[in-house]
Amino acid sequence: MFPSAARSSVSRVSRCRALRAPALVAIVVLAALAGCASVPPGPGGGATAPPIAPTAEPPPPGINLSGFPLAYRQGYADGCGSANGPERKDAARFAAEPNYRTGWQDGVALCRKR
Repeated sequence: MFPSAARSSVSRVSRCRALRAPALVAIVVLAALAGCASVPPGPGGGATAPPIAPTAEPPPPGINLSGFPLAYRQGYADGCGSANGPERKDAARFAAEPNYRTGWQDGVALCRKR
């Protein structure tokens, strides 16, 4: 190799390295700033909506629940309403009534899939 050719290849390498450093710093700074971005709240913003009253007939769902007990249908309606909006759950009934709890869980699971 000729001395001038070796010098030109060294200068190209050093120029390339010199250009990489600012680009790397810019990427690190942008990544750090992106980590500070805020995330909007999910559906409903964490708010809760009142559950259906224990004696009220829930609105008709998109599926046939005619053979199910009233507590299950109410739980299903509250769970389905919770799937895409603010949570609707009667905590006391959820803990005490298996039909309400199962209906609520089924409502959330099935309505999230839609």
